[in-house]
Amino acid sequence: MKKAMVILFLAMFGMVSTTAIASADSKTGQKIFKKKFRKKCGFSGVKFSRHHTQGEWEELWDEGKFKEEAKKICPRLKIEEIKESWWEHVYDFSYENASDGVVPKC
Repeated sequence: MKKAMVILFLAMFGMVSTTAIASADSKTGQKIFKKKFRKKCGFSGVKFSRHHTQGEWEELWDEGKFKEEAKKICPRLKIEEIKESWWEHVYDFSYENASDGVVPKC
């Protein structure tokens, strides 16, 4: 009985941990922007995010044009140097801090 409870607990803990890791995060996007985008763009994440409203960012993401728009905003940005897994975090950061969203701290 004790082993069954331990296994059940570990399974539940694993499921909870996996979902938390798999989801995109605005804070992670902010860190990625600071480390990988800021020098290439020449401006902060505030200026980047404020180029669009939340609805516009969402539309760009849904249409698969987010990377292209990032390149338009930051012409010196080398898209191929940005890991595929980072884009969703950067999108979440941009969406949350859009011109009609909250003001980021970077």
